[in-house]
Amino acid sequence: MPTRLSVVLSQGQSDHPAKRGLEEEIAGALLMERGIELTVISNLYDLTVDSTGILAMQGITGPMVVVSWLYDRAARWTLDRYDIHGQVGTVLLLNEDEDEEEDENEEDAEEAEEKTRVADERVVPDRRIYCLDLRAANDAAEFVAEIQRIAKEESADVVELGDWIGGTPTDEQRKKFENPTNDTALGGLPAASSVNRISEQPDRRWYPVIDFSRCTNCMECIDFCLFGVYGVDASDTILVEQPDNCRKGCPACSRVCPENAIVFPQHKSPAIAGALGEAVGTLKIDLSKLFGAPDAVEVAARERDEQLVLAGRDAVGIPRRQEANTEQPKDDLDDLIDALDDLDV
Repeated sequence: MPTRLSVVLSQGQSDHPAKRGLEEEIAGALLMERGIELTVISNLYDLTVDSTGILAMQGITGPMVVVSWLYDRAARWTLDRYDIHGQVGTVLLLNEDEDEEEDENEEDAEEAEEKTRVADERVVPDRRIYCLDLRAANDAAEFVAEIQRIAKEESADVVELGDWIGGTPTDEQRKKFENPTNDTALGGLPAASSVNRISEQPDRRWYPVIDFSRCTNCMECIDFCLFGVYGVDASDTILVEQPDNCRKGCPACSRVCPENAIVFPQHKSPAIAGALGEAVGTLKIDLSKLFGAPDAVEVAARERDEQLVLAGRDAVGIPRRQEANTEQPKDDLDDLIDALDDLDV
């Protein structure tokens, strides 16, 4: 039995006519394909764990294509936080930022020090998830062609009406194709694709997304963030525990992450928003080396401290991990050293 390919089209935050037009063109074109199950949801990044859109995607067990206004990496790890997992599906239609940096990223990965990543310890379901960035092209036909290519790769039964009947369809055939009354409306052609539109109007959100294929569980983000955003799970693995505690517009934790594993999908900087690339600009900071890079520290600390002040709290400047141990109670050795100091010998 031919498989069906699930396509999820995530609408952007903006109501810009050009963006909405592209979304609707893609949706309309996919309705003319056989073997496509199309779901249209609100902006993926804004959805919450109990939203209908997330529940619908969690119910998809086969191969899935997610089309959104997010970078591939940002979309993939946003899905991950909602336990929507799968193998990485190869996408050939790439955003310009992704395309230019792909070769450099592969070279950097080969030269990078071998480290254990959180994702290395996971078991991933045997299905592929493909993430398409709507900024990769302005023509809906390019997205439809890429989805058709993916469908063939997944052996999905995707057939255009003209190809099926071997010529130009009549008005009657097209009507039956678009509005079939049964599965054999056109001589055995499976029922036409349909669209499941999930109407939700979530508030705009701002929170970090962790790329666990890069994360080494170093905990530097939880040390730096003072808003209670991060936590750990039962196995002591870092997670974004309270996403809505994050201060809108503040990406400071992404700058201090030594592995560039923290993504803010709606940030204006491609590096912070999840584009492929090694560092968040020149501001990739290791907290253990903060004092060797004062300019970078000032940027991250200022972003975080500005939000502390807005929240009615005091700015703290640059954190020092060792300060947490400076107020330990004195023991016998300390008393002995103090006595020797008093002797002045």
